Amino acid sequence: MLAIEIIIVIAIAWTLMFKQVKPVTWTITMAIVLALFTVFACAPILSTIFWLIFVILALFANVKFIRMALFTKPFFNRFQKILPPMSSTERDAIESGDVWWEGDLFAGRPNWKKLHAIPQPKLTAEEQAFLDHEVETLCSMINDWEIVHEHKDMPAEVWQYLKDNRFFGMVIAKEYGGRGFSAFMHSCVVAKIATRSLSVAVNTMVPNSLGPGELLFHYGTEAQKNYYLPRLAKGEEVPCFALTGIDAGSDAGAMTDIGVVCKGEYQGQEVLGIRLSWNKRYITLAPVATVLGLAFKLFDPDSLLGDKKEIGITVCLLPANHPGVEIGRRHYPVGMAFMNGPIKGDNVFVPLDWVIGGPKMIGQGWRMLMECLSIGRGISLPALGAGGGMLNYRTVGAYAKLRKQFKVSIGEFEGIEAPLARIAGYTYILEACRRMTAGAVDLKVKPAVASAIAKYHSSELNRQVFDDSMDIHAGRAIQLGPRNYVGHGYIAVPVGITVEGANILTRNLIIFGQGAIRCHPFVLKEMQAAASHDAEQFDQLLKSHIGFAMSNVVRTLSFGLTGAKFIHTPISPLAYYYKQLTRMSSALAMSADFAMLILGGALKRKESLSARLGDVLSGLYLASTVLKYHADQNSPMEDLPYVRWALEKCLWDIQTALVEFFHNFSHRAMSHILQRVIFPFGLPYKKPSDQLSHQLAQHMMKDSALRDRLTYLCYIGDDKQSVGRMEAAFKKLAAAEPIEQKIKMAIHAKQLSRETDFIKQIDKALAANIINQQEASILREFETARIDSLLVDDFAPEYFKK
Repeated sequence: MLAIEIIIVIAIAWTLMFKQVKPVTWTITMAIVLALFTVFACAPILSTIFWLIFVILALFANVKFIRMALFTKPFFNRFQKILPPMSSTERDAIESGDVWWEGDLFAGRPNWKKLHAIPQPKLTAEEQAFLDHEVETLCSMINDWEIVHEHKDMPAEVWQYLKDNRFFGMVIAKEYGGRGFSAFMHSCVVAKIATRSLSVAVNTMVPNSLGPGELLFHYGTEAQKNYYLPRLAKGEEVPCFALTGIDAGSDAGAMTDIGVVCKGEYQGQEVLGIRLSWNKRYITLAPVATVLGLAFKLFDPDSLLGDKKEIGITVCLLPANHPGVEIGRRHYPVGMAFMNGPIKGDNVFVPLDWVIGGPKMIGQGWRMLMECLSIGRGISLPALGAGGGMLNYRTVGAYAKLRKQFKVSIGEFEGIEAPLARIAGYTYILEACRRMTAGAVDLKVKPAVASAIAKYHSSELNRQVFDDSMDIHAGRAIQLGPRNYVGHGYIAVPVGITVEGANILTRNLIIFGQGAIRCHPFVLKEMQAAASHDAEQFDQLLKSHIGFAMSNVVRTLSFGLTGAKFIHTPISPLAYYYKQLTRMSSALAMSADFAMLILGGALKRKESLSARLGDVLSGLYLASTVLKYHADQNSPMEDLPYVRWALEKCLWDIQTALVEFFHNFSHRAMSHILQRVIFPFGLPYKKPSDQLSHQLAQHMMKDSALRDRLTYLCYIGDDKQSVGRMEAAFKKLAAAEPIEQKIKMAIHAKQLSRETDFIKQIDKALAANIINQQEASILREFETARIDSLLVDDFAPEYFKK
């Protein structure tokens, strides 16, 4: 009987911690429970122990002066000492943007109803018409082989078409002459063009991403907006934005580009302005730009603006033909033809009102950039990744069915099924991530951490998709020419990996480094309280933080012991995955708290450790986008193998990241404890099975509604285009396959001898009345198209002497 009463007391205390009730509620409830235990249990020693523990915890939770004297003030002093030093640029980066769905995941309490309540991104009728007509027309004008290998530039008519149809003003508001399109539409346009030409896609996306237009719209003065935005929208001005220098890529604090406040002459008058010297590189559109945004460090040695000598990073806008600007030379990024080059200037004087936003925005440049950076990370680069996935999913599935070895389609071999399944599963993830992240921007959210996750994983998954595509296509992909639809995308993969923050930086410093501080319910506020020496505020935050951490320990262990079976989730055939993702979300919250508690400021330098926790957050976010995408499509049953493959891959990656984190955590005892709490019965997750991969590979080689939906932005063109040629042959397969089967059965039944040449085989089958004349015509058409789709380009020797 006593044992049961003890279990009841522990169970009630456990439940209260699990629910993270308020201290007052916990104190009153446990006091009543212990009073009943004392009266009915008749175990004085045990009762005394329980009461002693209760009194200590109750005093800590409810009596402020005791807590402050014995715990908060000593911890506060230590916290201030171990708090890592933070530069102003780091502070601006951390505090920029908004906390969105990733905050729920980091806190260990994802509300799945909240996820599914996020509005589904949709195109307006006007946007859909533009996608169906102007974008389709643009793609039909593009010959990527000629652009990259012959002209090394877009033809003049393509440039003019982009300008005339306001492709460079897609995100500029209609009141300024722009299209006023949504972020989701911007993403769709970039993804579709990327399936035709990465060079054209990059040239198109940059004016609509981080650059003068975006910065002007959010921060520009009315005069700047009224002058520049209509000209940018109509293509009368071509913009570029100069940020990266030789020693200042990701570290803007190392920027050596300098501006000095001074007086100078402009248009015949002496005005207050800035004398600039800079040397920038890797600037997209610089060789053809007519107006450039420029980031630099501003100094005021003569105190012309005030007492502050070092003002900080500032952004200004100046015409490319302004005296002293050196512009026009080109870089040659991995052989692609998008415009990219250096910009220099030495002692270039500009008026003060050329600062974007005017004098009030002087010194605010880095904050401006950080707040807008999520546009490029959250829209353009995931669009490139999704476009790559769509192109490869559609073409590789067709190729694997049409290409034969040993008289069977190569897609039937298990060795080919594995990379086919990866292309299918990753394309599903890429599209899900693209839609949800771009949709967040349309909800007026600046999802800084989610955008970093989307940028990093979209470009990395795109790399894997192109690697697998090259392996399957083999010789069909390595021979460059007008027929090749894979080669340029494969060559250009490092572009997405490198830009908008190199992936090594994004994974090792941004996703968890920024996410741990921004997404955690208390850490940023605690840091701010410590920085302002506010011990009272710190005490309240710390008390809540301790309750949060204790609750996560209890929750994580409970989920581990029960296999997360009792977590409430949406009613769905995917309920298991909802439960496991909730379990891993709680595990992340607990692991992050202990890592920050034990390592403190050193965690900032332990990049490999923090990166692995970032991988956990990334896996949770990507899995969430998959669940969201599937639900938004009204949960079609056809998608379920794809969804299961994607979620099992995400859970496997999360588990792998946690295990590697524990294995490399310096405090061995704590790492063992954490692993046992999270995985008390061993590691529960496995990679997607061969059977599941088989389902995806077989489905990928069939014409289906999912194939059309998942690749709806892939430009196909007619049967003279590279992708159109493969698609035309694949579409003829449906009619030809049952007829071909009749011939195979006749050969098997010894009614027909086997021929090496399939055209001769058709003729013999027709002569033997195995098939009729119409069926023979269908087979001949299909075989001609199939062979044509498999051919590669060859050139006369004279071509290479040009």
